[in-house]
Amino acid sequence: MVTKVIKTEKEYQAALSRLEEIFDSKKDSKTADELELLALLIEKYEDEISPIDLPDPIEAIKFRMDQLGYKQKDLAQAIGLKSRVSEILNKKRKLTIDMIRKLHDTLGIPTEVLIKEY
Repeated sequence: MVTKVIKTEKEYQAALSRLEEIFDSKKDSKTADELELLALLIEKYEDEISPIDLPDPIEAIKFRMDQLGYKQKDLAQAIGLKSRVSEILNKKRKLTIDMIRKLHDTLGIPTEVLIKEY
């Protein structure tokens, strides 16, 4: 059983190999705890080595609009005029706190993404 923090690429690769071996373990088996611990150690190592940065707020808005099938007019109902939505999507106007709140409520985008500088 792996019981130490992963610190090197070699240890990481070994952990991935072991994870693959025990991946299909039954919930109450001897390797179930090892599987859970190993997954946490791998996740911690990956987060430290290559953290994922938050996306660009405008790209996040466009992506979510696409997912929901929204057009600019749909977003205008939440944050104001269609021309204002166009300015925002073209990065000619900054998001206000009120817009961020409304976009969060309407599109479900986390506020920490929407407040990021662009």
